Amino acid sequence: MPSATSQNLGNHARFVPLYHFVALPIAAMNAALTLKRAVAHPSWDTANAALLGVALVIMFFFARTFALRVQDRVIRLEMRLRLRELLPPDLTGRIAEFTPGQLVAMRFASDRELPALARRVLDERLLERKAIKKLIQDWQPDHLRA
Repeated sequence: MPSATSQNLGNHARFVPLYHFVALPIAAMNAALTLKRAVAHPSWDTANAALLGVALVIMFFFARTFALRVQDRVIRLEMRLRLRELLPPDLTGRIAEFTPGQLVAMRFASDRELPALARRVLDERLLERKAIKKLIQDWQPDHLRA
């Protein structure tokens, strides 16, 4: 879903307010309080509550991590298809050399600038996602990211 402001390097990270700023802090505070209670008043019940609180925070972390991992896999596939269509023949054979991180970073590049960016990423062995994203001149937003 498109946002009111255009997406760019500075604002492309996605935050879901109810997830990141409400539910996760509540779960973290619950874990901290139940751990404190378990230390102050050790019993099976307080230990169980503390373990459940910690497990909830761990689940929040992995729910986000798993979703991002799946998204990265889809982006990797999408980018390989784009590169196969857009790269000149001398670079098409090098598509397998791209790391998943490089492909994820390059997804914001327009079709027009992608071949030159891909060549530069490979030739200069650029690995850092942020450095690759900074090279993009014609930023194409990704409003479907997780």
